[in-house]
Amino acid sequence: MEKNFIKDFFLNLKIPVHEWAVLPSSKIPFSPSLLDYCKTNACGNYNKSWVCPPACESFEKQREKILSYREVLVFSTLHKIEDSFDYEGMTKGRKKHTFLTSEIKEKLTDTPVFGAASCPICSVCNYPSPCLYPEKRIESVEAAGVDVTKLCKISGLKYNNGQGTVTFFSLVLLNN
Repeated sequence: MEKNFIKDFFLNLKIPVHEWAVLPSSKIPFSPSLLDYCKTNACGNYNKSWVCPPACESFEKQREKILSYREVLVFSTLHKIEDSFDYEGMTKGRKKHTFLTSEIKEKLTDTPVFGAASCPICSVCNYPSPCLYPEKRIESVEAAGVDVTKLCKISGLKYNNGQGTVTFFSLVLLNN
């Protein structure tokens, strides 16, 4: 995808993107062991969301879906927090990142988008009843088994931006 198009696209969004990169989907590092973390229910969404295990597509299907696209746009947002225990600040940052990811999904209607943690579209997921907005749904980077730490090294993005910050990542699947 043309870099100038992406720059212009990001300039028109309400929340600033910190860093971004486009890379071949074949470079995306997957780690099925990340799904073990999901099973511990650390984020509280296990068995409560259509985009989280066990309801989401299997690791293999999500990997296959991502690899069926030619390129992946990876982007991050950076948020200031008081310290590493500032849960409220982290939550605010994630909400802003999620808003940006939702805005991108809205503009790129038929493009699969993967965001940080569970889908943000509904305040409470309708799971196990059918998804109310499948066309707006934002998949979970973590539930897809994408190793974001390794992804940052491959794409040249910073995973850790220093003390007093938290960084969130999303993926957009691209064919052109």
